[in-house]
Amino acid sequence: MPTSSSQPSPWPYLSAGIPDELFEQFPGIPMTKRETRLLLLSQLRLELDTVLWDIGAGTGTIPVEVGRICTLGQIVAIERDEDVTNLIRTNCDHFGVANVEVVQGSAPECLAALKSIPSRVCLEGGRSVREILRQVWQYLIPGGRVVATATSLEHLYAISESFSELQAFNVEVVQSVINRLEMRGNNQVFTAVDPIFILSGDKQL
Repeated sequence: MPTSSSQPSPWPYLSAGIPDELFEQFPGIPMTKRETRLLLLSQLRLELDTVLWDIGAGTGTIPVEVGRICTLGQIVAIERDEDVTNLIRTNCDHFGVANVEVVQGSAPECLAALKSIPSRVCLEGGRSVREILRQVWQYLIPGGRVVATATSLEHLYAISESFSELQAFNVEVVQSVINRLEMRGNNQVFTAVDPIFILSGDKQL
C-alpha cells in the first residue's frame, strides 16, 4: 500500500469502512458516512490500477478508501476551497495514502487541466451537475463508470436524465436507508443517517 508516512495507520485493516471518527473533520464540511461510503465503493467496481476522479471530495473519505484499495492506481480529489483541499491532504497523510492528487478548482472548468484519464468518476457534488456529467463523459475511457450521489429530487432527476442523454448503460439507482445504534443518555436508540441516492452508469465501449 502506498504510504506517505512512517507512522502506523489508524486503520490497519485491509477492509474498507473506516470509522467516521478516525477522519479529521471541519464543521460544515460534508463527509460521506461509513455505510454510504461502502455502497459507493461497491458501485465503483474498483481495480488495483483504477484511475478515479472524485469531484466534490469533501473531507476526503472516498479518496482515502480508494487509495488504500487501488494500490497501483491514481486518485484525483477535486474541491473548490483551499481549506478543504488541505483537509483532504491531512486525511491522506493521516492514513498513509500517497497516491492521491488533491486539486483545488471548480468543476467542470478545472477538468481540462487534469493530466490523468479516468476509468472511474465519483461525483459527490457540484452546482451544475448536468454540465459536469457531460464534460466528465468526454474524458472517461470507454467502458468507464460514473457513480453520482443525489440528496435532492432535483439532483436525482438531473443525474438520471443526463445518464439517459449520454446513453449510459448498466444504470443502477440505490437509496440508502441506514440506522445506527447510539447512546442517548442512559438509553440505546437507533438514529437515522440522512438518506442518499446513488446512481451509477457505464460508458459504451
